[in-house]
Amino acid sequence: MVARKIGQIFVDLGFITDEQLEVILDEQQQRPGALLGKIAEDMGLVNEDQLAQALAEQLNMQVVQLSDVQLPPDVLEKITETMAQMYRIVPVQFDGTSLTCATCDPQNLTVQDELRTFLGFDIRMVVASERDIQTAIEKYYSSDVDTVENIIKEIEEDEELFQAANAIDDDKFDLTGAEALADSAPVRKLLNMVLLLAIKDHASDIHFEPFEDEFRIRIKAEGVLYEMVPPPRHLAFAITTRIKVMANLDIAERRLPQDGRIELMIGGHPVDLRVSVLPTMFGESTVMRILDRSVVSLSLNNVGMDEHTLTTFRKTIDRPNGIILVTGPTGSGKTTTLYSALSELNHMKDKLITTEDPVEYDIDGIVQIPIDHDIGVTFASCLRAILRQDPDTILVGEIRDIETAEIAVQASLTGHLVFSTLHTNDAPSTITRMKDMGIPTFLITACVEAILAQRLVRRICAECREETEVSREILMDLGIDAAEAADKKFYRGAGCDKCNNTGYKGRIGLFEFMIMNDDLREMIMSNSTTDELRDRAAEFGMIPLRRYGINYVFEGLTTADEVLRETIAD
Repeated sequence: MVARKIGQIFVDLGFITDEQLEVILDEQQQRPGALLGKIAEDMGLVNEDQLAQALAEQLNMQVVQLSDVQLPPDVLEKITETMAQMYRIVPVQFDGTSLTCATCDPQNLTVQDELRTFLGFDIRMVVASERDIQTAIEKYYSSDVDTVENIIKEIEEDEELFQAANAIDDDKFDLTGAEALADSAPVRKLLNMVLLLAIKDHASDIHFEPFEDEFRIRIKAEGVLYEMVPPPRHLAFAITTRIKVMANLDIAERRLPQDGRIELMIGGHPVDLRVSVLPTMFGESTVMRILDRSVVSLSLNNVGMDEHTLTTFRKTIDRPNGIILVTGPTGSGKTTTLYSALSELNHMKDKLITTEDPVEYDIDGIVQIPIDHDIGVTFASCLRAILRQDPDTILVGEIRDIETAEIAVQASLTGHLVFSTLHTNDAPSTITRMKDMGIPTFLITACVEAILAQRLVRRICAECREETEVSREILMDLGIDAAEAADKKFYRGAGCDKCNNTGYKGRIGLFEFMIMNDDLREMIMSNSTTDELRDRAAEFGMIPLRRYGINYVFEGLTTADEVLRETIAD
């Protein structure tokens, strides 16, 4: 049965006239992607309660007035404040197997499935207005309810859970007992809370680390690890097992490293968790890499390059062939920069193929191949096959060995534009790294067109930015003389609620772009040192990473400490 359109329901319920519906439809034509109900509300033709009633009518759901209902604490505790805020829901009733939740977005059908995955019981949805939902969240949830500390305190007081955890015998592994422990409500609740908080804070990694006397949870956000309140040591096994169950790993295997993947839908958008489990002296250490596609904007305009570097980079990636390398440590934004470049080159007239480990972002129009070492699908073997697919542009996730490097070189010499990454400290030292891998010097000079080195530094929080003094020692370490610093202002973040009292909010890129020319190629052929290459490249306009960072310090975008932490002396 086809659902009635929301506009007609507004008319049938007497909320608007046919003429007003025509006006709303005309406005929707001017706002592609906007929901008709939201447009009608913005225009003042319907109110929130009428919109909720119409949506319930359209989807054959019940409407609830949350202001008329007193929600019991045992129902409220099924949904944490973080989950309520993220999904815009409020729990209304629980009958032991099914949880009824009020939502102001009943058209988002994925929420029901996501909650079922997180909570482990059936979910039934009813409709409430957005105002009612927000009021109820503010009324029933206070800041001291939804904290990891309180969940851990409850767990510490749970004697039954303590006995169940200690009953797991290392020598005689009880598979049934381990699964039951991992599936227990306190373990689920704690792990769900950690995952949602990490995703909400745009964290890149979550570390679960067992030690002799404690079990540590740390979250990496904006390149820095922050420790959470540690859960009881006896829960280490249960939490690790729960993660392994979610990642479809072998929970009985605790002697070998394992890798897996968890696919979640959070707030209607996909989040991939790459799971790595590593045996240690005191249990299994687990790291979850968070790939949240919704927080990444794949556009060169959003990468953070200054106007001159961006213009030069755009000209370089328009070349018909050659190798363009992006270098930097893990987590420096190399993949985002390369994907942004590919998105710009993604035209109907060109064929783009990538081979990655793993494929991090799905881009329409680009053929993407995941690496799988277990079945022999390596960068080298993939690259050979890719060349038979008539590509124009190729992305090799990483050049790790001489075999991959040689094929990439051959691809560039036969008319292909090749993008790839390497792990080096800066752009000039990439040449030395390629020589160390065994690539002949004449091939390096023949095919490498440009090298982009990059880092990410934390941006000063705009809400709590204030002037500060920088010590002479730090200025000397940065290479800033007293005369240059005399008329400059320096800033720091004092710390506020917006930045979790860190003084930083978000990150910004530092870029060092070295374009190959005849002079640099002659120097490479004559085996000039990295320092000599760096000095010569600077004469041709290359801005070293540290100088790039110093410019940001002078602009008040980051701190001197951040630039020192992320760059090496020129």
